[in-house]
Amino acid sequence: MGTHIALSDEHLMLQKTIREFADKEISPKAKEVDKSGKLPMDTYRGLAELGFMGVCYPEEYEGAGFDTLSYIIAAEEIARACGSTALGYVAHISLGTYPIFADGNDEQKKRWLPDLCSGREMGAFALTEPDAGSDASATKTMAVRDGDHYVVNGQKIYCTNGKQANTVVFTAMTDKEKGCDGISSLVVEKGTPGFTYGTKEDKLGCRGSETMVLFFEDCRIPVENRIGDEGQGYRLFLKTLDGGRISIGAMALGIAQAGYDAALQYSKERKQFGKPISAFQLVQSHLANMATEIVAARHMVYDAAIRKDRGLPFKKEAAMAKLYASEVSQRVTNAGVQIHGGVGYTTDAPAERFLRDAKLTQIGEGTSEIQRIVIARQLLNE
Repeated sequence: MGTHIALSDEHLMLQKTIREFADKEISPKAKEVDKSGKLPMDTYRGLAELGFMGVCYPEEYEGAGFDTLSYIIAAEEIARACGSTALGYVAHISLGTYPIFADGNDEQKKRWLPDLCSGREMGAFALTEPDAGSDASATKTMAVRDGDHYVVNGQKIYCTNGKQANTVVFTAMTDKEKGCDGISSLVVEKGTPGFTYGTKEDKLGCRGSETMVLFFEDCRIPVENRIGDEGQGYRLFLKTLDGGRISIGAMALGIAQAGYDAALQYSKERKQFGKPISAFQLVQSHLANMATEIVAARHMVYDAAIRKDRGLPFKKEAAMAKLYASEVSQRVTNAGVQIHGGVGYTTDAPAERFLRDAKLTQIGEGTSEIQRIVIARQLLNE
């Protein structure tokens, strides 16, 4: 299925490049990645060689110098091939790298961005805690100032790329009396004493992507690792999530496209009552709805990316795109299982994997319920 959106020649060439790589290097491994729960790191090395691990960051930091839309196109194509690979990819770019690029000082950018944008290292972002999920202001991880260091104690959960990442941007309370205004953003580097890993989560979908528990036990982190001023962490991570929601929308799109493609192909091959099931109107109705919703979602996701590139407000549009695309992805992949029938309920066909992977997009970077709150607040403040 085409994009149904007029892309520039540059974007079309980028799309062709990443699609060919995804079809050749990512898709054939997807079933084993899901089954084993392990991502082959050579996939990310291949993406790095093509410039995609820093596709939307400036060349001065060893990025590829393209725009947000280019990144969204890449995320969609990677997700079409493998949801697990896409999750690690978008977490690296939108969450692990963006806060340093957007709010880091010159020294921090020079120190960390080249390794991240080139793909030599992976990045991660740790926000969620056992008691702080949708209510991220309930952060209990503490960072107490001690001279030119912070002493950090606490726990983070559901951290994508947690153990693979060389740098993890995370939030900690530096002044609990100030509530949200007492949260700061810090970067911890792999190997820092007192920074350890807990359990790797056993997940419903996107099983190959590493989702870790992180522990901080009297972990001393230099003050120079703080992103922005003390107390700015809450505002900064909300800004990070706004952009990240576009990439989750792109991931939802890719998974939905994969689900649709597989269902369409199967409907042409599977015969019942002497004819392909694609000849039956109820199956045609499913396919028509799936294709229509994917095109509508793609317009929303791409529009949010373009608004971000143009410096226009995009908070509402990003939340709308993420909400709609993720729910479309769930509907499309569910219909895909239905079209496959019995085989769709087994691991012999990829339909069930698409359905499991799609569910993540309704939860990660703000649940559908939180997106509706974000959208409503934007509408009421217009």
